[in-house]
Amino acid sequence: MGSTASSQQAAPESFPKGMSNSEWRTKLNPEQFRILREKGTEMAGTGKYNKHYPKDGVYTCAGCDSPLYKASTKFDSGCGWPAFFDAIPGAIDRHSDISWGMERIEITCKSCGGHLGHVFKGEGFNNPTNERHCVNSVSINFDKDDAKI
Repeated sequence: MGSTASSQQAAPESFPKGMSNSEWRTKLNPEQFRILREKGTEMAGTGKYNKHYPKDGVYTCAGCDSPLYKASTKFDSGCGWPAFFDAIPGAIDRHSDISWGMERIEITCKSCGGHLGHVFKGEGFNNPTNERHCVNSVSINFDKDDAKI
């Protein structure tokens, strides 16, 4: 998880559910703004969805309410952040992030451009994609109703 991605991303207003930074500041609380709009990260083990394992439901973007992950794709990775092995098709974008001196894959909401976290591949987790989408709890909300997808 981390800070700024190296690739140029579109202005927030260019996304289907995008807004200017001043509009985001009125919609989001300071911690949500820091993570979703400034690419921050929450402290490991502190997020409300880290140990949240419902059988059904959908995790949505805390910025724009777009569906991102099905509850059935969430797993316990032990990393201290919510982990998913796959996103809802078309829900996220991937960007190269070299901000920590190594290449990582940043994930953002396709609808609003909000920073979600990073994807890590090939860690040996027993899941269908061999990926771990390491997502900030602050970046998501949970809806027990699967009808959003």
